[in-house]
Amino acid sequence: MIDQATIDRIMNAAQIVEVVSDFVSLRKRGVNYQGLCPFHDEKTPSFSVSPSKGICKCFSCGKGGNPVHFIMEHEQLSFQDALKYLAKKYSIEIVEKEMTNEERQAQNERESMFIINAFAQQYFSRILYENPEGIAVGLAYFRERGFRDDVIKKFQLGFSPETRDAFTQEALRSGYKKDFLLKTGLTLEHDGQRLSDRFRGRVMFPVHTLSGKVVAFGGRILKKDEKMAKYLNSPESTIYHKSNELYGLYLAKQAIVKHDRCFLVEGYTDVLSMHQAGIENVVASSGTALTPGQIRLIHRFSNNITVLYDGDAAGIKASIRGIDLLLKEGMNIKVVLLPQGEDPDSFSQKQSASSFIEYIKANETDFIRFKTSLLLEEAGQDPIKRAALISDIVRSIALIPEDIVKAVYIKECSHLLEIDEKVLINEINKLKISELEKEMTRTQADYVPAEPDPTPEELAQAFAEPVPIKRDTRYDPYEREIIRLVVRYGEIPFFNFNDEETQQEYSYTVAEYIAYDLQQDEIELRHPIYKIILEECAKHCRQEEFRSERYFVTYPDIETSKMAIELSTDRYQLSKIHSKFQTVEHEQDRLLEVVPKATMALKDAMLRDEIRTLQEELKRMPTMERIMEIQQRLIQINEIRVQLAKELGERIVVR
Repeated sequence: MIDQATIDRIMNAAQIVEVVSDFVSLRKRGVNYQGLCPFHDEKTPSFSVSPSKGICKCFSCGKGGNPVHFIMEHEQLSFQDALKYLAKKYSIEIVEKEMTNEERQAQNERESMFIINAFAQQYFSRILYENPEGIAVGLAYFRERGFRDDVIKKFQLGFSPETRDAFTQEALRSGYKKDFLLKTGLTLEHDGQRLSDRFRGRVMFPVHTLSGKVVAFGGRILKKDEKMAKYLNSPESTIYHKSNELYGLYLAKQAIVKHDRCFLVEGYTDVLSMHQAGIENVVASSGTALTPGQIRLIHRFSNNITVLYDGDAAGIKASIRGIDLLLKEGMNIKVVLLPQGEDPDSFSQKQSASSFIEYIKANETDFIRFKTSLLLEEAGQDPIKRAALISDIVRSIALIPEDIVKAVYIKECSHLLEIDEKVLINEINKLKISELEKEMTRTQADYVPAEPDPTPEELAQAFAEPVPIKRDTRYDPYEREIIRLVVRYGEIPFFNFNDEETQQEYSYTVAEYIAYDLQQDEIELRHPIYKIILEECAKHCRQEEFRSERYFVTYPDIETSKMAIELSTDRYQLSKIHSKFQTVEHEQDRLLEVVPKATMALKDAMLRDEIRTLQEELKRMPTMERIMEIQQRLIQINEIRVQLAKELGERIVVR
């Protein structure tokens, strides 16, 4: 386990903007930063990062937190492993005790699979440079393709020996379990007992997550064998979903943000060659059509994507169908057709970074225009093919979410296709109507009829046995408001009191006042996390360096710190214009008014709840003595509520 002092050093060093920027493209908005949420699909940024508070939050899906929470959620790590991730990022040494057998067994499946993948990558890389077969076959292949050693090591390339189970036996000797070797797909099992290496005799391309962890492998066979696939990939697993990964994105993300553009190619070697040429903002779809998950990954870092095609017409037509998804996501798509006989790998090896970029600038065209020209050439003068072409182009244009962009493309395609704009608009509208009808059909299919009205007998039973009041739910908004004030202002001096009898002056912080005020009426907060926050703050608020918000945002208990982040986050911030021309009174300046109102609102809610309980008891016709007691208590409660109303500035209707 990591001690608290080290945790504090990590939390102090971890800058939320730096941490989030490794995964999300952020733009400054006032004092905060905004970007597309990495936890759900969205087109309008709702993910806010506050450098002053050291927290982030999505105002659509609600996810976020401090740097540790963000890494835990994004990388699916435990609290301890997220701390290790940040410690490594900020070069903080961690000294921890040896894990017990129970703790080792408690490591979850995902972590174990990542550990084995890391071992495999190191093994394959070592074989490439130290094993005679690796040097003669694997390293020779990479050097023959023109790759420098720095690029080979940058991408952690490797080689898997031809021997049937060389890797598997090495892993078992090193203490790794067969179960996880099978689950990662690195090892195959035959007849329930014989084991073999999946990637034997292949050069290895590790696939990395956004944080740089090896999630899978691609292997290319070097010998000619028609019975074996040229490329072989890791199977789907609990940690690897091919549709959610892009080769090279880990090493490309910063360059994508810097240039605000992502180059999309097809294969591993295309990415390697472009990096070697000095162009790093490039990723590969690994020979498959783009998926929504992959598009969302790119969209986090840039709205602009350039697809590089070689001269293979069949390949272009196959990939075009997947690129329609990019239009649907609202991305700006450019297409570059490389010279005949060239692919990104071969072409980039003949170019410098500057000459390659110049070629792209001179030859790129937008996707709709490219697709229209390509299909026009194929259709020729055949009216049936031209009609199909128009329908295909209309479907692509209909996917574009922005009306202005859509209108520009309609005009452009009208000119290229020599067809009236109105015809294109009508076809697009037909598609919209068709989609709406499909959506309505789906909605009706999912519709569940409402439960029938209760019978008179059921109603009678319901009134005879009233449903118990869920007090926690009833009081939660009031308790939450109190704890919000504690989190934000708990340590701030709030109230001075002169005791005439003792001639002593007492002072209270916000947290101390709230704790004392509730204690006087014997009120205890029901939510366990609220109780922890109030008690902890009241205990520490007198310490010189104590800052309530910072203390609870970085609190060791995850649920408590998440709650604190939720309570300390503002959905909106005041515009500069509003602040410039109008004096703004901040909540902190009104604590003498706000804090007592919060505790009185809770008390009033509790009194109203007691009134309802007593009224329900009256309906059950208790004894005359009990009726008199209830009436007396109701009079007393209403008198208290009238007094509270004066303090709250509200009108209370006494019943």
